[in-house]
Amino acid sequence: MGFKCGIVGLPNVGKSTLFNALTNSSIAQAENFPFCTIEPNVGNVPVHDDRLDKLSEISKSKKKIYTSISFIDIAGLVKGASKGEGLGNKFLSHIREVDAIIHMIRCFESDDIQNVNKNVDPIRDLEIIETEMKLADIESIEKRLEKRNKNKNSELQNEILKNTLEGINNNKNLLEILKKYDQKEIKMTGLLSLKPKLYVCNVEEENISKGNNHTKSFISTYGESNTIIISAEIENQINELRDDEKNSFMELLKIKNTGLNSLIKKGYNLLELETFFTSGPEESRAWTIQKNCIAPDAAGVIHSDFKKGFIRAETISFEDFVKFSGWQECRNKGKMRLEGKDYIVKDGDILNFRFNTWPNSFHAEVN
Repeated sequence: MGFKCGIVGLPNVGKSTLFNALTNSSIAQAENFPFCTIEPNVGNVPVHDDRLDKLSEISKSKKKIYTSISFIDIAGLVKGASKGEGLGNKFLSHIREVDAIIHMIRCFESDDIQNVNKNVDPIRDLEIIETEMKLADIESIEKRLEKRNKNKNSELQNEILKNTLEGINNNKNLLEILKKYDQKEIKMTGLLSLKPKLYVCNVEEENISKGNNHTKSFISTYGESNTIIISAEIENQINELRDDEKNSFMELLKIKNTGLNSLIKKGYNLLELETFFTSGPEESRAWTIQKNCIAPDAAGVIHSDFKKGFIRAETISFEDFVKFSGWQECRNKGKMRLEGKDYIVKDGDILNFRFNTWPNSFHAEVN
């Protein structure tokens, strides 16, 4: 599994339409009225990687397994959700489970699609959502600190909660908290305000390539590094085409990448993720890890026993694996390295783990 994203926004901004486009499905109800999505819809999408295709071909693998991203279409949020308005706390509980939040922002004018506000204002809309998240976090933090003080739980978790509460109450930049603590510790808090965020500006067809005044205003405030401009409706149309028709259609509209590919790329950058591979006759597979992941932790992504019994990682770079056509010639040419517990796995590495099979003393291998 790569990572889990929740698609959030005000009602009728195109969340369910985007979800259906990303997952190439129609399981999310997309209607022209608020709260047409009640329960969250979940879809898993394979992350296609040309490198895995090549590895599978070289190893003559029986199976090829891409890593994947899970998208969750969550009900629309309205002002007062932290106090139970709309679907309120039920909505907010679904967001706490995701790795990153995709903010779907309405950047199109339409008399045909209801708007919960009188006019289109993407900055105001995002501020409504962010404010409700912060209010919900304040309530959650206060309750948890009271319990933690009684139970004397993790001091580090207490520290993160207290600093976040102080930051929200004093309108401080919460990014400083994200820089100060380990991401695993921050994720354990489940705080909405601290979750990594991507912004998707939903526009009309004619504004896909260059955006419009709404997107320009939004980007001038929130920047473009984590912002994507797409048309959810056009993404749906692309998915309905045959593969040989998609490129022509995208060229006609001057679209360089699909919304899915753009989200994957920015999502991996935002969450600082990389990919390593295992490859052999039975299976070639992609695995998602954090950047700067050491070899035993990468082994643990496959199975916890691999981490516990880690001995060495047989390691070949993607370039060498392709150049010398697989494991055997790489070994013959001295291109396979034996890496230990401190080795930092690089994006594209092909790994075969040597590990003790607990509690036995002999070792097994996996590739």
